[in-house]
Amino acid sequence: MDDLHTLTIPVGPEDHTQGSADAAVTLVEYGDYQCPFCGQAYPLIKDVQARLGDRLRFVFRNFPLSSMHPEAELGAESAEAAGAQGMFWEMHDALYEHQDQLGPDLVMELGERLGLDVKRFESELIARKYRDRVQADFMGGVRSGVNGTPTFFINGERFDGNWTGEGLLEAVTAALGDR
Repeated sequence: MDDLHTLTIPVGPEDHTQGSADAAVTLVEYGDYQCPFCGQAYPLIKDVQARLGDRLRFVFRNFPLSSMHPEAELGAESAEAAGAQGMFWEMHDALYEHQDQLGPDLVMELGERLGLDVKRFESELIARKYRDRVQADFMGGVRSGVNGTPTFFINGERFDGNWTGEGLLEAVTAALGDR
């Protein structure tokens, strides 16, 4: 396989993961918090996670398409800032659940709702403290051939099939077949 079909940056301790590192299948998503297709994929991923339980590890990496989605970078940096306070997944979920309102007011409201240290959260966003982290995710995606969102990798191989409906579940379940 060429690099455009494989995950060039292996999943590591700096990644945001749900599920065991020993899971039979690892699903990596390169996503954008303002992308409507990522918003459509969000409940499908939740469903796959619920159905497969501890057989699946899910990894989210930032891939904000800022030229099309002007608030995507803010969303990514907000999730990272929340992650620094142990609340990455809570912010990730809240951003997708309120995607149509994404902007500075929403991220501050979510920070308060999640019980973050809001002064720290706000100052880190103003300072763009997590810009480099988001950019590193983005460049890792570029090196793996990501050019749109959402882009999925199943056990390190790019999934270019239909992820809507049952497509993603079927692909992930197929990857379980030999394990």
